[in-house]
Amino acid sequence: MPDRRQQMFAELMDASADDENAAYLASMLASWYTGVGVLPAYMGLTPETFHAMLQRFFPAFTQLKLAQADKVSSDMPEQQELASLFAADYADDDEMRAWIADILIAGCAGRRHLWEDLGLFTRKDLTDMMHANFPQLAQRNTRDMKWKKFIYKQLCEREGIIACPAPTCDACADFSVCFAPEDEPSD
Repeated sequence: MPDRRQQMFAELMDASADDENAAYLASMLASWYTGVGVLPAYMGLTPETFHAMLQRFFPAFTQLKLAQADKVSSDMPEQQELASLFAADYADDDEMRAWIADILIAGCAGRRHLWEDLGLFTRKDLTDMMHANFPQLAQRNTRDMKWKKFIYKQLCEREGIIACPAPTCDACADFSVCFAPEDEPSD
């Protein structure tokens, strides 16, 4: 982990509110701020929502100076469908679930493992964050499929699209692509 990223993470955690999502958001925020991951301006949130998130989770953190973001949010035709997928499985009606969903959706635009594109430190962080915020969705990932593939598979199933050419994942030629370990960063 780059020194500045680690330092910023520690500073954010020192200033964080007591919430289960603070560590996940701190790692994504520190990564985003130091150029790690693919999150666009304001981490995929609106400026107002971004500042509300900072105030809620890191009220004592005053050192963040927002620079012009060089990453532009991509135009994702499936953005609304992804938002609907996450919304159907919010853990509760707390507005932060929508914030986290928006950040996840922005991370889905990347080309690496979702946890890397988000700037999380490990895949386990993403798994834990999914279970905390979208428990029913996370529980459906019974075989530990890679998260981005799983999310899009869920989206396809909602639309009645069968993505796998085989009758089951076990028989599919892409099994090792979807279920291979992803504990190490992508190349």
